[in-house]
Amino acid sequence: MLSFLFLNLISAQEDEQEPHDQAIDSLAQDLESQGVVIQEVTYEKKPINPLAPSKAAFYSAVLPGLGQLYNKKGAWWKIPAVYGGLVTGIGLYSFNNTEYNAARDAFKRRQAGFTDDQFFDLGVSLESLQSAQENFQRTRDLWLVLTIVWYSLNIIEANVTAHLAQYNVDENLVFDMQPYLNLDPVTNNPNYGMALVFKF
Repeated sequence: MLSFLFLNLISAQEDEQEPHDQAIDSLAQDLESQGVVIQEVTYEKKPINPLAPSKAAFYSAVLPGLGQLYNKKGAWWKIPAVYGGLVTGIGLYSFNNTEYNAARDAFKRRQAGFTDDQFFDLGVSLESLQSAQENFQRTRDLWLVLTIVWYSLNIIEANVTAHLAQYNVDENLVFDMQPYLNLDPVTNNPNYGMALVFKF
């Protein structure tokens, strides 16, 4: 009998113990009663083409301006700028190269003892021919470097524009704070607050 009483006492104590706390799922809670409203918004993401930037760079490398045309986003005005820079660079390189060769040939002929060059009648001295030759060579090399830089910028610009065309600046990408007002349907009391809105 004593053992029966002891077992009854133990089972009564087990019934009185509170159940163990379980982890509470935040989405399963009734957050609306606390003034938190969760709205699920879905939208279809635009597909991206990871090869588009490399294609644009390749096209611009093969034919300057073609990468800008491939990108399509108002790039028509960039094509004359690309060709204007390239034509200017090539033209000034060619002009300075021609003048450099003329000054160099006249300088070599003067050193060989000839006086039949185009600069002899103008009274240009040997030192002036050497200075002009060095100046035209330096200017020619500068225009060559600037033309190569302009050509490289054409390729880089096409690549970067293609990358940025795929960057997500959609209207659906939002982080905003808005005032919140909701009437409780049971008590008809207003709930005031600030709503933090994330859309992505």
